[in-house]
Amino acid sequence: MLALPWALLAAVAGGLALTAAFPPAGVWPLAPLGPALLVVALQGRSLRASVLAGLLFGLALFVPLLSWLINVAWYAWAALAIAEAVIFALLCVGQRVLLSLRAWPVAVAGWWVAAEALRGRWPYAFPWGRLAMSQAGTPAAPWAAVGGAPLLTLLLALTGSTLAWLVLRRRPIPALTLAGALLPVDPVPPGTPTATVAAVQGDVPHARDLPSLLRATTVTENHAAATEWLAAQVKAGRKPAPNLVIWPENATDLDPRSYPPVYGTIAAAVHAIGRPVLVGEVLQNPQRNVGQLWTPAHGPGPLYAKRQLVPFGEYIPFRGLLSHITSLVALQPHDFTAGRRPVIFHVGQIRLGDVICYEVGFDGLVSSEIKAGANLLTVQTNDATFEVDGQRGESLQQLAMARIRAVEADRAVVVASTTGVSAIIAPDGTLVAHTGTWQRAVLDSRVPLLNTTTLAIRLGGWPEFLITALTIGAFGWAGSLWAVAARRRRSASA
Repeated sequence: MLALPWALLAAVAGGLALTAAFPPAGVWPLAPLGPALLVVALQGRSLRASVLAGLLFGLALFVPLLSWLINVAWYAWAALAIAEAVIFALLCVGQRVLLSLRAWPVAVAGWWVAAEALRGRWPYAFPWGRLAMSQAGTPAAPWAAVGGAPLLTLLLALTGSTLAWLVLRRRPIPALTLAGALLPVDPVPPGTPTATVAAVQGDVPHARDLPSLLRATTVTENHAAATEWLAAQVKAGRKPAPNLVIWPENATDLDPRSYPPVYGTIAAAVHAIGRPVLVGEVLQNPQRNVGQLWTPAHGPGPLYAKRQLVPFGEYIPFRGLLSHITSLVALQPHDFTAGRRPVIFHVGQIRLGDVICYEVGFDGLVSSEIKAGANLLTVQTNDATFEVDGQRGESLQQLAMARIRAVEADRAVVVASTTGVSAIIAPDGTLVAHTGTWQRAVLDSRVPLLNTTTLAIRLGGWPEFLITALTIGAFGWAGSLWAVAARRRRSASA
């Protein structure tokens, strides 16, 4: 057992190592080092000291990881990072108890899956900082196709806890998760149908002090202009005609049904390109964040409404309670209305499944689109709020999630962002094309339309459920042993 000051220093180092594994730094081999150093910090500690070590680890992880929130407000950054760190610290009591088991490296790995499952659901849904999402494009990523993000987290955490176990016993250290590179990657079968898709990144005005109406109409006009430029390139023979064009989330914040000029701008762009366009819109009555498919012949058609709303952005958790504490709840006076089901957009051979921005972090939402029949996925996103002053963390972290989802589902993924990073991702998670930030750009590529079903999609939420249930059982057993040991110590001292 380390002296307490050294243990707390190890906890801080572990949190910093883990946050460095995520974009924008993206030093992915550091991911197992975070769990390893947390074990070292908790080993032999009292429950009170375990909470302190967990708090320092959580702050070292979430404060830099979520630094892009400073572009919303410094207090939003501080509040979310501290809240996540406090939740993490309380959960570390469970890990400390599990360390009393003989097979604690396995139990600790399960603890990480269980802790992520809880953080992704309670007290509000926030799945950022999952171990698995640090591994986009790495040799470990193929495990996502076997058991989804929970299995990948388990293996990374097991590598870390085994590393701690081996270091404490001065043994050689293997790289367990790199075995993912040995998994067979499903090739695209010959004869697989393909389609040409285009992602339009229209860019948004930098000036935040523009009147909201002018800013909103400018964003829509930018995306229309980029689409009309693509149409001109197609007509001139310099680019292939896309089967489908995708605009990002918030391509219009003004309901086209209520603003005829906005309706006309979108309709003109759709007519110019002569192809279906998926448009990110904010609709009113009820207020919804949607992707709506427009066609040259019929205008606006079927739509997908965002199901997982952003806490404190699209709805206010505990609104009644918080309204007695702060007036900031008035910044979002009305909660958005969430969608209730997956929607598949049919465009020729394309069966498009849509997840909007924040939703890419939720396993069940992505898998539900595949189970509903999607042979292509898109992530419509708006990162403009978080990318001021050169911040790229949120956009790159979200892109990493999309790359893991591509592997997990064995689907091509089209990421369309207002300001970047937009990307087209192959089913194996590699980047086919991507943009920079704060620029107008159009991506186009021919992508496969796969109908395979990975083991991860077939299993659905079962890996996470089983790992969590076994971990809770291990915690119960370890807790009983802990209580017995405590009674013996009290008896001996008496």
